[in-house]
Amino acid sequence: MRNFLAKYMPPDYSAHGPALDQLNAVVHTLMLILFVIWGLLFAYMLWRFRASKQPKAVYHGTHSHLSTYAEAGVAVVEVILLVGFSIPLWYRWTQRPEPAKNPIEVRLVAEQFAWNVHYPGPDGVFGKMNVKLVSSSNPLGLDPNDPTAKDDVVTLNQLHMQVNRPIIVRITSKDVIHSFSLPYMRVKQDALPGMEVPVHFTPIKTSGTEPWEIACAQLCGLGHYRMRGQYHVHTKADFDKWYASEPRAVANISG
Repeated sequence: MRNFLAKYMPPDYSAHGPALDQLNAVVHTLMLILFVIWGLLFAYMLWRFRASKQPKAVYHGTHSHLSTYAEAGVAVVEVILLVGFSIPLWYRWTQRPEPAKNPIEVRLVAEQFAWNVHYPGPDGVFGKMNVKLVSSSNPLGLDPNDPTAKDDVVTLNQLHMQVNRPIIVRITSKDVIHSFSLPYMRVKQDALPGMEVPVHFTPIKTSGTEPWEIACAQLCGLGHYRMRGQYHVHTKADFDKWYASEPRAVANISG
């Protein structure tokens, strides 16, 4: 089933992708099994209770407690799936990478109709932001007087990351609800105004000379169709080279 689904899905270039694809295959397999079971039950009911065999309706219903036991059994199975599998898996998958793994951490701020990406600079500290300072040359409202903002990097519609290195993307929005989608990384998360939601993943393949697309998977206005960004997965040397050569955001504001 997994191989069958893989033919109709985008390529997977993330460390967590195989587990997610496997889960997708399991869910679709269970859906197929349930579809067959309920279909057969429906056909049996049509045959068993056909009018020609029982022309007069019976209103007292069944005297058996089988349905009660079946409902109790379904409830027990659902509790086991939730407590024994879903919650532990959710807890494990939502744990951010440990500092020892040296993850890249960025802020991604969506707006109609673009993606603003904020890197903290070599000091690893994001500069302060003030909504009153937002302008065309300062889309995030970085405070140029804040010492921690001096080395920050801000890009428009361009997300850069390093192969085999975890990245944490802290997603939010300036206006309406958007949806940050990287199909090749098996990542999708809504960007919500007033809320910052972190997602993390590890790319396992470089993008080469052609970057991959950042898509907005939520209808966000008349310009939704053009809210497209690019993300690059570099080798360590190429990422360090890009990071060192990228202009500092404060310098662009001052200029």
